[in-house]
Amino acid sequence: MQNHLIPQSGRSAGRVLGAALIVAVGACLVAGIEFLSISPHQVTERDFIEYWAIGQQLAHGGNPYDAHAILVLEQSAELDGAQLRVSLSPPAVLWPMLPLGWMNARTGFVFWSLLLLGSLSIANWLMWRLNGRPDNLLHLLGYVYAPAVVCLIAGQISIFLLLGVVLFLAWHKTRPALAGATLLPCLLKPHLFLVVGAVLVIWIVQRKAWRVAAGFAAATIASCAVSLVFDSHIWQQYFAMMHQARVVDWAIPSLGVLLRRLIAPEAAWLQFVPAVAGGIWAVVYYWLRRDRWEWAADGLALLFVTVVCAPYAFFNDECLLLPLVLTGLYQATRSGRSWVPIALINAAVLVEVFGQVNINSPWYLWTPFAWFGWYVYATHDRAIEHEQTGQ
Repeated sequence: MQNHLIPQSGRSAGRVLGAALIVAVGACLVAGIEFLSISPHQVTERDFIEYWAIGQQLAHGGNPYDAHAILVLEQSAELDGAQLRVSLSPPAVLWPMLPLGWMNARTGFVFWSLLLLGSLSIANWLMWRLNGRPDNLLHLLGYVYAPAVVCLIAGQISIFLLLGVVLFLAWHKTRPALAGATLLPCLLKPHLFLVVGAVLVIWIVQRKAWRVAAGFAAATIASCAVSLVFDSHIWQQYFAMMHQARVVDWAIPSLGVLLRRLIAPEAAWLQFVPAVAGGIWAVVYYWLRRDRWEWAADGLALLFVTVVCAPYAFFNDECLLLPLVLTGLYQATRSGRSWVPIALINAAVLVEVFGQVNINSPWYLWTPFAWFGWYVYATHDRAIEHEQTGQ
């Protein structure tokens, strides 16, 4: 009855505090359940183990790209056989793995899982804000988005890339230097951002967004410095590992790999043809819209192209397409379109995931096109309106 006597700021602060307490309690509950339910052997079956091994090597003065030392560490954590997992991320972005160097594998997995879950939560919340803070909880559906589910199960770093992209979308107008710095996680998998990177460079020059470039450069230099403090030879070790790994010869379900295998399996350069074609298309796409370009709208199509055209990409990397899916959900709600298509698509993919279809299987080749198809279907009216207002 007396709510009208309570200042609006007081009610807002109370809601924020209440939400923070709920999140804290939920995080503790998740951590406790995960720690009690997972065994060391189960930890070694997930991609997380490669990040844990890197943290161990880096924190104790070892070579984080030494395959033999990594294998010994992973086997000490109850890895079965010789299923070596080595991260291909460059030295500039290894510092998030450092805390794992002072934890055992089981504790480290709980810590890492909470970090991933927190990053996904922030990304979901920011997408809600970017879509006008609607009075619904659609952003919570990001927790059941199939590629995000795979990342959480496996401890995969693609969620960090998602967070970096969403932070850039949220801050590039109001906090350009910070927005540039938040792109640092993209260096975890730079091959995924060839198309977006080409447009970003042109956009920075054309809009004179030098603070974005400065923020990214400063974050990259600081991150490199941290890695060099722990291992002064880390860059030489990285290039030696990449030379030996021969990533272009891996059987990965991506458009570039498929093109190479269909035309000339021995011609590694064919894997980069989609990236070049996608880059050319993206530059033209941007230039035609340069005067009315909006990253939160026009940039979403680039995310699809950059993932599909990457020289190599895994299913979990489609986590980057969550902004398309959520934006489509919000727009479909506004326009009265059915959610059935995206529900069926996500359900079908989850059936593949929990049916234990190998993540490297070509049965996942259709999924990025399905996410983008949903986005086009859900936002068609808004795209036409955007084109008309720009003319």
